[in-house]
Amino acid sequence: MDQAAACLITCRINQLLSPSLLLKWWKADPLMSLSNPSCALETASQGKVKTAALKNKIEEQYPKLQHLLSVYHQQGIEVIPISSDQYPFWLKTIYDPPPVLFAKGDISLLSQGRKIGIVGTRHPTAYGIQVVNHLTIELCHKKWVIVSGLASGIDGLSHAASIKAKGRTIGVIAGGFQNIYPRENLQLAEYMAKHHLLLSEHPPETKPQKWHFPMRNRIISGLSEGIIVVQGKEKSGSLITAYQALEQGREVFAVPGSVFDPYAGGPIKLIQEGAKAIWSAEDIYAELPERNVQYTEPF
Repeated sequence: MDQAAACLITCRINQLLSPSLLLKWWKADPLMSLSNPSCALETASQGKVKTAALKNKIEEQYPKLQHLLSVYHQQGIEVIPISSDQYPFWLKTIYDPPPVLFAKGDISLLSQGRKIGIVGTRHPTAYGIQVVNHLTIELCHKKWVIVSGLASGIDGLSHAASIKAKGRTIGVIAGGFQNIYPRENLQLAEYMAKHHLLLSEHPPETKPQKWHFPMRNRIISGLSEGIIVVQGKEKSGSLITAYQALEQGREVFAVPGSVFDPYAGGPIKLIQEGAKAIWSAEDIYAELPERNVQYTEPF
């Protein structure tokens, strides 16, 4: 393990630095050197973090880190720092990527296949369920990887529909792997951890907090070429994901619904603001032609 990986993983697991400061340090100095008295970390922290003290803490934790990573590996958990070649390139390009990812399952999905996010309400109507199944089947037949948040409703349905269609899917969770939420999707999460992929920016023992959920959404959009919003109210987590996608330069697609459906308000608002209204996966292919895709870092 090189210096950067050791610093990133040790600081994240032991919460020696906030994720935002850890990311600033890595961006300022990808080697994350601790030997220079005028270390980039001190500049990034405006002098609040002293390099010598942090170096001692990291060196103190390093032997424990090796053991912990071994335990994680036995549990099927891989720890991927942003300095690693395994870290997904598209996610690395957003403004605030997680400095460390925790992955459980088939990590080849991070670099293989075109990815698209599907999000929506936790209370879908029969129409919303039908739409998710229809779009997911079409996308999976074209080998797209479906990304969502493993939440109740549209998220969980999109994962399940991907599995049923013999496609591939990635679930981005709030909290850590030892505290899957909601519990109703625990069986689905366990299946995905064996045959597909679960991702988190939090160590496995982390309990999900309210603020983890909107933060999780930026990873869903950051991994994806575009986001599909199926159903959602005008003020909902689905729209948060859509707006984050726009900030990240991703495409946003919205499925129109009945004007009498309160969960059609979110997609209607997005369409009014410029999102593409879609009826089938063909509408998505038209906006995201294959020639625009690049999943590997340019030389």
